[in-house]
Amino acid sequence: MFQKVPKDFKPKKESAGCFVEHDGNILLLYRAKHKFEGNKWGLPSGKMDAGESPIETVLRETYEETGIILSPENLSYMGKWYVRYPEHDFIYHIFHTKLAEKLPVKCNFEEHTNSDWVSPRLALELPLVRDLDECIRIVYHTA
Repeated sequence: MFQKVPKDFKPKKESAGCFVEHDGNILLLYRAKHKFEGNKWGLPSGKMDAGESPIETVLRETYEETGIILSPENLSYMGKWYVRYPEHDFIYHIFHTKLAEKLPVKCNFEEHTNSDWVSPRLALELPLVRDLDECIRIVYHTA
């Protein structure tokens, strides 16, 4: 992950994800085996649709993947990152929100088979999608 555009960066997509937090714990979703980065934990996130803004993407993806409706006024933009995987380059927008109450999660089982609320520190011990550990360290200043 890079904060500045790396040399020869050719993004094939843009995506956005959100740290949904309640009482110091973040919501993680366990990706279905057949999905890219399957059998790993990740954030509610996904690809931007044509004409969609990063914030619209995060609101849509979080709802589609969890059933949780986020308030745009409570979203904090944590930055734009340039991600280089062997398969492709992409731009990743990171958001953060704190929920006043722990809402039930309704997993979309086509995409995720489980969900959990865990501390950022405990999340670092789980099998995470690529670069999520770095995102956690950036947002939560966790070593």
